[in-house]
Amino acid sequence: MNNHYDVIIIGAGSFGMATGYFVARQGIRTLLIDSYNPPHGYGSHHGETRLFRQAYTIDEPYTPLAIRAGVLWDELMQETLVPFFHRIGVVNVSISPSGLDAKINTASRFHVPVELLDAVQLQTRWSGISVPEGAVALFEPTAGILYCEQAISAYRDLLLQHGAILKTQTPVERLEPHTDGVSVYTKDACYTGERLLISAGAWTGNLLHSLSLPVSPIRKTVAWFKPNSNVYRAPDFPGFTFTVGESDYYGFPDFDGKGLKIGRHDTGHPINPQEPLLPFGRYSEDEADVRDFLETFMPQAAGQLNEGKTCIYTMTPDEDFIIDTHPEHPHIVIAAGFSGHGFKFASALGEELSSILVQGKSNLDLSRFSLGRFE
Repeated sequence: MNNHYDVIIIGAGSFGMATGYFVARQGIRTLLIDSYNPPHGYGSHHGETRLFRQAYTIDEPYTPLAIRAGVLWDELMQETLVPFFHRIGVVNVSISPSGLDAKINTASRFHVPVELLDAVQLQTRWSGISVPEGAVALFEPTAGILYCEQAISAYRDLLLQHGAILKTQTPVERLEPHTDGVSVYTKDACYTGERLLISAGAWTGNLLHSLSLPVSPIRKTVAWFKPNSNVYRAPDFPGFTFTVGESDYYGFPDFDGKGLKIGRHDTGHPINPQEPLLPFGRYSEDEADVRDFLETFMPQAAGQLNEGKTCIYTMTPDEDFIIDTHPEHPHIVIAAGFSGHGFKFASALGEELSSILVQGKSNLDLSRFSLGRFE
């Protein structure tokens, strides 16, 4: 068997699968390797849904990437006929009157359609929301909800159609870089490639231990609550983010009666990804933290807990991504540290990573994500 490939991708999650599609459709011999069978419940793409929005606090390169990602998500839906993207809008709420200034400026600069609402207008538009006087909101009508596992499955189907090989349930045991390529060792085989992408999420640091990447895997939780009112039903109720002091919450409307989904971005417990992830409910705050939020700001949504799930964030110190080539082996590309806000960009970053692998450079300026910023 010929185990040599033009491009090998370790980690076939959000970014690995998208990159694999963009590489394979060019007729390039491509191998993807994953320790599990994606989509799965052991990475950062678990939990069914992700918010998609374009007005970011930090504009470059996030908003240009999000704009491109939206185009590519739409194209993927058209090609696969899988309806995983619902543009029902996202409302960003800040209890501080000045908390949305950066997003407003970004929206203006990149012509992202938004609507600024005061507290009265917000509560009139969506009666299920309760905020104090002085709160402000920014509604982005072209934003929406991505069903992440469905999107990954769509990319998986297409890359296989384009001739890529996907090895699942195949942990990588070690890497051996060469001047003109790389050897990737699993329990049962050795694969060689000319170029390598490592997009293994929380496991990236272990694969590249000699680099001491500044990434920290964090256990995160999300919960679905049964509302006591139909006002939280999609598509009438939007996705949402809330900034309350130093705390950031995010959530999704009730789709098909499953419940309103909510999580908190800024907390979590450090983990060792080699050990089993503790289930939802192991810590009292798994439910209590988000229930307290609902009781304060969406009281009619704070019904019984329908379900809770865990997933993993892989955090960097500044919450910016790491996308760069290996400092000693430029044919090895690293994509890591997506810090809980990466999935919305997976389509666009898959395109960018494929360009780095095939052409040697990205289309957009991704210097913000350089490893050199940590030196």
